[in-house]
Amino acid sequence: MKHIAVFASGSGSNAEAIIRYFENHTHIRVALVVSNNPLAPVVKMAHQHRIISAIVSKNFFEDEARMSALLQSQQIGFIALAGFLQLIPEWLVKKFPNQIVNIHPALLPKFGGKGMYGKKVHEAVLAAGETESGMTIHYVNAQYDEGEIIAQQKVQIAANENAESLAQKVLQLEHEHYPKAIERLLM
Repeated sequence: MKHIAVFASGSGSNAEAIIRYFENHTHIRVALVVSNNPLAPVVKMAHQHRIISAIVSKNFFEDEARMSALLQSQQIGFIALAGFLQLIPEWLVKKFPNQIVNIHPALLPKFGGKGMYGKKVHEAVLAAGETESGMTIHYVNAQYDEGEIIAQQKVQIAANENAESLAQKVLQLEHEHYPKAIERLLM
């Protein structure tokens, strides 16, 4: 059984899509949810699915010994970022080479980097006059949104599109494709 951790900072809709996808899986199990936000709804959602959650401060997260102990306690071998708004420390990237993935709500390499998350991404896509957007699943390195691209899915941008409607289109793609991409990487 491969144990994965999901790191999330917010509502956790992608985390929940991953958890639901692997609930009865024979080879993969979400064993841990990590959040840097004690008020994040993802923490409650993890408890509803009977998954251990850990709320980590910035200092704890950057402390290799303590964070490693947490991950080892649940035998974590793979990490999926799902709206986690903190840069992954270089030591963690090195400890899990090509075993940390992220989902980004745009077609990288455009519209990525520090500060490009959530509604800001969709507003930037629309302001640039793009005719399509989508989502990107990529490996994590020590820079925001610069890791090797694993998969992308696209949606067309309608003439009357706004940031909220585009966000919903992209989120549907994320929920459908992110868990399947994780499964392909682990099988």
